[in-house]
Amino acid sequence: MRLFPGLTGLFLTLIRKILFLWVRTDVIGADREELGLDPDKPVCYVLQHRSLSSRLVLEQEVLRAGLPSSQAPLPVHKGPRRSFFFLYERLGGLFRRRRAPVLTDRVRQVTDLAVEDPTLDVQLVPVTLFWGRSPDKEKSLLKILLSDTWSVAGRLQKFLLILIHGRNTYVQFNPPLSLQQVVEEYRDNEPRAIRKVARILRTHFRRVRQAVLGPDLSHRRTLVSSLVRTTAVKDAIRKTARDTGQRPDKVRAKAFKYADEIASAMSIVTIRFLEVVLSWLWNRIYDGLRVNNIQVPQDVARDNAVVYVPCHRSHIDYLLLSYVLYRNGVMPPHIAAGINLNMPIVGPILRRGGAFFMRRSFKDNPLYAAVFNEYMHVMFSRGYSVEYFVEGGRSRTGRMMPPRPGMLAMTVRSFLRDHRKPIVFVPVYIGYEKVMEGRSYLGELRGGKKQKESIFSLARTARKLSRSFGQVSVNFGEPIHLATVLDEVHPDWREEAYDADYRPQWLTGAVDTLADRVVTHINSAVAVNPITMLATVLLSAPRLAMDETLLVRLMNQFRDLIQTFPYSDHVTFPDGDGHDWLQYGEEMGLVSRYRQALGDVITLEGSNAVLMTYYRNNTQHLFALPALVACLFENYNSLPREKVLFLARSIYPYIRSELFLRYPIDQVEPVVDQWIDVLVRHGLLLSDGDRVARPTDGSDEAMHLHALSQCVIQTLERYHIAIAILRKHGSGRITAEELEKQSTLMAERMSVLFGLSAPEFFDKTLFRNFIANLCRNRILTKNSDGLLCYTKALDSVAEDARLVLNAEMRQAIREVTMLQA
Repeated sequence: MRLFPGLTGLFLTLIRKILFLWVRTDVIGADREELGLDPDKPVCYVLQHRSLSSRLVLEQEVLRAGLPSSQAPLPVHKGPRRSFFFLYERLGGLFRRRRAPVLTDRVRQVTDLAVEDPTLDVQLVPVTLFWGRSPDKEKSLLKILLSDTWSVAGRLQKFLLILIHGRNTYVQFNPPLSLQQVVEEYRDNEPRAIRKVARILRTHFRRVRQAVLGPDLSHRRTLVSSLVRTTAVKDAIRKTARDTGQRPDKVRAKAFKYADEIASAMSIVTIRFLEVVLSWLWNRIYDGLRVNNIQVPQDVARDNAVVYVPCHRSHIDYLLLSYVLYRNGVMPPHIAAGINLNMPIVGPILRRGGAFFMRRSFKDNPLYAAVFNEYMHVMFSRGYSVEYFVEGGRSRTGRMMPPRPGMLAMTVRSFLRDHRKPIVFVPVYIGYEKVMEGRSYLGELRGGKKQKESIFSLARTARKLSRSFGQVSVNFGEPIHLATVLDEVHPDWREEAYDADYRPQWLTGAVDTLADRVVTHINSAVAVNPITMLATVLLSAPRLAMDETLLVRLMNQFRDLIQTFPYSDHVTFPDGDGHDWLQYGEEMGLVSRYRQALGDVITLEGSNAVLMTYYRNNTQHLFALPALVACLFENYNSLPREKVLFLARSIYPYIRSELFLRYPIDQVEPVVDQWIDVLVRHGLLLSDGDRVARPTDGSDEAMHLHALSQCVIQTLERYHIAIAILRKHGSGRITAEELEKQSTLMAERMSVLFGLSAPEFFDKTLFRNFIANLCRNRILTKNSDGLLCYTKALDSVAEDARLVLNAEMRQAIREVTMLQA
């Protein structure tokens, strides 16, 4: 084509006219006087990225405005054949890997001319072009997805951009830059002069794009490269190369690959696209979305780096939280997602929605750990909001799971390195009336294999979109200021110097304190709903069936109890009363009605009986203390109030550890005392001087007290099972791992014998937690062989359990412990 410049001009003119049969432009600044062009100096237009369509639009608009042609040769000696140049070009193509943009040769050619001839001053006119700006209220999903963004569009994407947004094209001409003024400082250093020209133009284009599209939220293109250049990662590269014998450049390439695998690519276009999709999705599968205490993130996000720490019940959680924040004017966070979610189709969408991916474990990969730690440090030090789940994975039981310290420790260490930007944790409770993965959870709790995430599992989930999953609540809890926690644990933390590898001795204690506060604050923001109330009461019935009138009355009474003495100010309650909740549960298909002349009976049938334990466990912690008091009267008509307080105080540390209750161990006694007064006020207990008694056997109040006790009785039974096995073997005869295994097997057997419908009754992690607590409280110790030893203090714990369990259950446990485990 260069041999026939006339033919080239004809060809470009032809396709330009064809292009403008479709394209319509909105042009700003294309005026000689407005631009302030000097007619005695040559004009050269600058476009940011190489593109034939941009070149054609530029020429069309300069001709319309009567400006110097961009296709004519630059009128200078040895000047380029065209009066425009692209700042960058993208190497690679359809069959070659595309690489980062590089400066074009014409940038260097024009700069060289100005360096060689001080009398030559070219007027550089930057021109920015957008094929459809990021829409504010766009309704079309396709138009949102194909809006112009910060990223460089490929050929196919550019074709679609023109096709979709060609009639809404925005062109902005900007005042000229004097090339001679730009290069004057580096006339004797041509490479530096070229870099200065490129830097000034690059900065100009970035500012224009930021004004038109909003900020480039991800900065991913530079972030990935900068991570590998940090001191911590360089040290890890050298150490890995030395330990493995690999060449440093190969290890560096691996570190770059890790950074690219981890980093998010948050895009405002994708977020807006997801907003439209999720609005449709929520309206399809949910009857309503309730948001409470939204002012918490709105307030703290102004001046702090925010870490959102929600409970994790469903894969919907992170989509739901980002949607709620965005709809309420708060920027969605960058979300820590498991690498298992980085699957085809889904992974790229999540990454552009703010997800960054992490491997499940990287203890044995110090290079990956260094890259990930530096990525997190960049997020926090730059003030980005971040979201991660302290439980690690989704709860299969409906309870809050023990927090994992990894991400919290990274956050604390990053803050110690640079605490100029305050970090605030915002606990979030997400409550579902019907969780989408409920059935698969039941299979896993019964011993089934955990289902792997895949496109096929996504397709199976999509089939559920025709069902209704009730309402969902998003409650924001009391924020936790990290600096305040550190002040409590180590007041002098600001005086010490920290780097990426420094781990002070007090760090573990600080992370543990923070973890406990996070999970208890999440629980303190719980949303009570009709399904959790139905599950709590119906599961207290021996055969999972209850008279309708009694069921309604008990639900109302249980609600009145936890409203009389609220667990926290952030707890929310459902509208209506027991009758409304029952009707709602029937509509959801979770309970069944057996019609009978003497009064209808409400039952739990089939898998619903087990599924409802999940929803009961969501709010079990609200009833833990009153239920514990009720349990103490299962076998005794009356007890001295001091004995009730003593027993509750003795058992409370283990229940608190399992249910993550908010009251410190040394402050629980006044709370229990107040609960006794509340139960007396509601007629569930009787007070006679310094003694407390249960109501008359056979009365409605006695029946209600028994129903209340069932909220926590299985937890106490589980404790007694572990202690019975330990005492059977004797001190110094069994390891903690073997005790956990035998306790799990016995609990599973007891579940079958007594028809218990709660799979968490034989959850090994709960036994592990109980055994660890016995060790922390010095009830148990380990000898040099790792065997568990105990003193007479264990007999006292066993005696306390005997006061709670009924005779039938105690006898069954004794009989089963006589079997060979």
